[in-house]
Amino acid sequence: MRMNFYRTISFTIAILLQAILISCKDLQHKIEQPLPAQGTGAKSVAVIKPLYVTDTVPSDTDDPAVWINPQDPGKSLVIGTDKNEKGGLYVFDLKGKMDTTRSVRGLNRPNNVDIEYGFKLGGGMIDIAVATERYTHKLRIYSLPGMQPVDDGGIPVFVGETQPGYRELMGIALYKNRHGQVYAIVGRKTGPTDGSYLWQYLLEDDGKGHIKATLMRKFGKYSGKHEIESIAVDDELGYVYYSDEGTGVRKYYAGTENGNSELALFADSGFAGDHEGISIYKTSDSTGFILVSDQQANQFHIFRREGDPLEPHRHKLLRVVKVSANESDGSETVSIGLNKDFPKGIFVAMSDNKTFHFYRAETILGDSLLTKK
Repeated sequence: MRMNFYRTISFTIAILLQAILISCKDLQHKIEQPLPAQGTGAKSVAVIKPLYVTDTVPSDTDDPAVWINPQDPGKSLVIGTDKNEKGGLYVFDLKGKMDTTRSVRGLNRPNNVDIEYGFKLGGGMIDIAVATERYTHKLRIYSLPGMQPVDDGGIPVFVGETQPGYRELMGIALYKNRHGQVYAIVGRKTGPTDGSYLWQYLLEDDGKGHIKATLMRKFGKYSGKHEIESIAVDDELGYVYYSDEGTGVRKYYAGTENGNSELALFADSGFAGDHEGISIYKTSDSTGFILVSDQQANQFHIFRREGDPLEPHRHKLLRVVKVSANESDGSETVSIGLNKDFPKGIFVAMSDNKTFHFYRAETILGDSLLTKK
């Protein structure tokens, strides 16, 4: 009787141990699975691979911009910064091959770059690429597609600021209003928390074949946590967005005539790392998507450009996508079909291995967002 009792106890313990082991394995399996995608209903987040990876730059990639060739979109260019003290602006074709002839070298810590079309200069119209040169405290401006300087050696900005880091340029976005005036909205490494972090300059022909800049306003809240680097402008809707790293994305009017009140603070939760690159994919003049880099998580959060139907400044999360680009800082997207590789546009993301990654825009956004009416 006693022997049968011990056998029963041993058998019961064995069954319990087996159940515990199975439960542990099941828990481990669940932990190792990818996190669920937000807003898609998918069971896991697949890592999206780029179609092309660019040639490497010498030191440290940071921010890209895309110039669309009006005669042949297939010959469009991607301009990216190498933010070293002996850095530059590197030009790539749509397969990621570096154009060594047009690339600009010898810049002192160029950080971000943006592009504008149809700038009036010398009686004609040119497209321009404008970069922030951090350690000289200057804007550097080049005509496109030739990348010839039109800034007379650079335009000083944040003049008069004396606090450490207050003149170290970081982000830039160009805004063209309905009258054709072009503005540069510029950020820095650090700055005041009194609502004057960003400075906005009117860019004009100086009458001598170069571009000059006139300060028009100071605006923009700053949390004081990290820095403000990524800035993006929506010309058609007239808004400017910027990443207050560790806090969220702030939204203001881009026009100087509309006041300096903050319109929205969104993307303020669910980020694993810094808020970085912001880019806008347009499905019409008033609709589309805002993509924001969650840097240390190697992913992008996607929001509706036009906001909610009755609340245009309420931008709810639609989707999160993981990408191969590592620690992505700057990013850019265009929605115009460029060639057979990028029939619905391109999404460019910086990666910390000295490259930029080129993705099909529809792969990043997903069919569910692009086809939803």
